[in-house]
Amino acid sequence: MKKILIIDDEEIVRMSCERALQIEGFQTGVASSGSEGLEILEKEPYDLVLLDLKMPDMDGMEVLGKIRSSWPHIKVIMISGYSTVDTAVQALRSGAVNFIQKPFAPESLFSAIKEVIDKAD
Repeated sequence: MKKILIIDDEEIVRMSCERALQIEGFQTGVASSGSEGLEILEKEPYDLVLLDLKMPDMDGMEVLGKIRSSWPHIKVIMISGYSTVDTAVQALRSGAVNFIQKPFAPESLFSAIKEVIDKAD
């Protein structure tokens, strides 16, 4: 079973992602900030991180960089409601494996996750 950490400052996004992923059989963890997410990763292994781009304490690109350097095996899918083509390209060049535009349907989320898991297996 894959473990997925959801890092997003919006409670509704964390809750809805967590609920949908648990129904599909994934183990989940949640963090409301980039720094909290990094603390969780230090204590517990995860296979995949859903990472919001815009957060108040530390933006997603900074968190992505720290994940890539400390845990290069963890796959990261960026999520954002403020994305442009440039930000998506920058995230992918920086090591994210996919980029999802908010708001997204659970099917879009599962499709992106399945693609990542299929590539890893």
